[in-house]
Amino acid sequence: MTQNIMNFMEQLMSSPWIYLGIFLIALLDGFFPVVPAETAVITAGVYASTTGEPILWLAIVVAAAGAFAGDHISYFIGRTAGGGIRRKMKPGSKKAKLFDWAENALAERGGLVLIIARYIPGGRTATTLITGSVGYPLRRFAFFDSIAAISWGLYSAGIGFFAGHAVEGDPIKGLLLGFGIAVSITVLHETVSFLRKRAKRRREALLGVESAGAVAGAAGVTAGAETLVTEALVPEVPATAAMADAKAE
Repeated sequence: MTQNIMNFMEQLMSSPWIYLGIFLIALLDGFFPVVPAETAVITAGVYASTTGEPILWLAIVVAAAGAFAGDHISYFIGRTAGGGIRRKMKPGSKKAKLFDWAENALAERGGLVLIIARYIPGGRTATTLITGSVGYPLRRFAFFDSIAAISWGLYSAGIGFFAGHAVEGDPIKGLLLGFGIAVSITVLHETVSFLRKRAKRRREALLGVESAGAVAGAAGVTAGAETLVTEALVPEVPATAAMADAKAE
């Protein structure tokens, strides 16, 4: 069974149709994120290393072109129907949180978020939809997205290619190693993001405590100042004079 699968994959990878397949998978992944585009490109990289087919640079080019085209389809979907898609999402759902993240990141980092989001599962689609829905300039979108698509193609195919070299030409081991590297990088990214968010929350909480202390201190100083002013303007009546007044009454 394994040998039959390997023979089928080798035939597929050596066929000229593999380039069209990579392009279409990368294109669909731009607006339909359940399509395993990264897996397909990593696999192509492994076979390029172990068998010489497909041609590595051509696989990278068609993967990047497909990702670029798919992202633009997602951008125009966002521009025409992004508001309706957003309203239909359940508040607090995973998709809604992705869209919230994309919107905040776009506001903070601009077009650079398109490059970052390309490596986040589901994040790339949310970001391109949001970018279109908020009317982000198409020319700037195309510029940053071209960098994102090319770097993603190099990254995915490169992982497969070097994994194939590392296992001395065994495609199965190369695929397992390539997928393991990709998963490890994703886990590392998510871990770093989680730690940064937790550190940010702690800093904000600490700043909140310090601010509360500063407000309380300021209130104390103000109260003390008011007391001093009152004492200065309204001097105390001597005790003897007060007693004399009381007796006279």
